[in-house]
Amino acid sequence: MRPFEGIRVIDATHVLAGPFASYQLALFGADVIKVEDPNEPDQSRMSGSDRQLSRDGMGIYYLSQGSNKRSVTLNLKTEGGREAFKRLIKTADVLVENYRPGAFDALGLGYEALTAIQPRLIYCSISAFGQDGPRGKQTAYDFVIQATTGLMAMTGTREANPIKIGAPAIDYATGTMAAFALASALFQRERTNKSQHIDLAMNDVAFMLAASHVAGYLRTGHPPTPNGNDHPHATNCCYQTRDGLLMLGASNLRQQKRLWTLLGRPDMAKANNDQRHDDKANEMSVLAELLRHKTADEWEAHLQANHVPAARVRTLPEALSDPQIASREFLHQHRNVDGVDGGFTVPVAAFKLAHGTSKVTSAPRALGADTDAVLKEIGYDSASIARLRAQKSL
Repeated sequence: MRPFEGIRVIDATHVLAGPFASYQLALFGADVIKVEDPNEPDQSRMSGSDRQLSRDGMGIYYLSQGSNKRSVTLNLKTEGGREAFKRLIKTADVLVENYRPGAFDALGLGYEALTAIQPRLIYCSISAFGQDGPRGKQTAYDFVIQATTGLMAMTGTREANPIKIGAPAIDYATGTMAAFALASALFQRERTNKSQHIDLAMNDVAFMLAASHVAGYLRTGHPPTPNGNDHPHATNCCYQTRDGLLMLGASNLRQQKRLWTLLGRPDMAKANNDQRHDDKANEMSVLAELLRHKTADEWEAHLQANHVPAARVRTLPEALSDPQIASREFLHQHRNVDGVDGGFTVPVAAFKLAHGTSKVTSAPRALGADTDAVLKEIGYDSASIARLRAQKSL
C-alpha cells in the first residue's frame, strides 16, 4: 500500500508548481482528479520543447507531471460547473489551487465555503507572494520570482549577471514544498480531524532556497555576489582539464588535505579555513597547473575512488546516460499514450520507500478524458451530464 492510497485530491492548478505537487501525491497512490477550464485549459498543455505536442494539447510541461491523474473539464464561471466542483469537494480530502489570491473566494469556492461542505478538507493555496501582504494580489512565474528575490542578481559571473537559473527550479521547489505541506496537514488531520488551509508562496520558497545567503546578509550586511563557478575555497572551484571542465568538491578540511596529498602537494594542505581563504589565489594557480595534465573523466575516477568529491561538468544528455540513473529507476517510459505520437519518458519521485514506493499506474490524459466517468461517480446521470455540456459547464 502506497502512503496516499485512499486520499482523493482535487487538482485545480496550472503550469508547473501546483501540478507538480499533486503529481508527487499521485505517484504515491492518491486519486488525483485534475480540473481544467474547457475554454482555458492548463497552459502547460501548450508548453514545452516539442511544438507538435504543444499544438495537440499534450505539451512536454504537461506530460512531465500528468501521470496518474484523471482529467475533468469544468467551467467554474458557470453555476453548473461550480455545483459539480462542490460535489467533487464533498468526496475529497485535498484541494490544491494556484489561482490569483481571491479568485476562488469570488467564485464562492474559498476555504470557508468549501470546508462548510467538507469539514475535513485540506485546502492548499499556492500563489506568487502569499494570500496577503503588499504584494498579495500580484502574479508571477518562476523567472519573475527569481528576479524579485535576488536569485538572478547572485547568479552568473562578475562579468555576466544577473542570470536566470537554467531550469524552473522555483516552480519545482514550490511543488515539492507543497507536497510536504500537504503530507504534514494530512498527518495532522489524523490527530485533530480538522481541516487546514495551507498558504504557500513561491516568493518565500525562493528565499528558503537561498537560506544561507539570506542569513549571511542579515548578519554581515554584505549581499552575495555573482561568483559563477568560483567559491571561497580553491578546492571547491571549477578547473580546465586536458579535455573539459572538472568541478572539485573538496569542501571540508579532511577532504582538502586528502586532495593535496593525492596531487603530490601535501605541503599545500591547510590547518583551518582562514588559511584556505588567505591562500586562495595561490591554491587556484597550483590546482590549475596540476589538473590540466589529465582528462576530466580520469580525474573524476581517480578522486572519487579516493573519497574526494569531484565531477566532470556534463551536459544533460551526458548526465542522463549515466548508468546511475538507470540503476535508480528514476525515469518512467510511456508507450502508446492517447494523443501522443510515439513514446516519452518522465522523471518520477526523487526518493524510494522500502515498501509502497512511488509508481506510475496511468499515462497523462487528454483534456477532459475522464469527465463523464468522474461525474457519474458523484451522482450525475447521462442526461444531467448532457445538460451540463449544453450549458457550456463542461
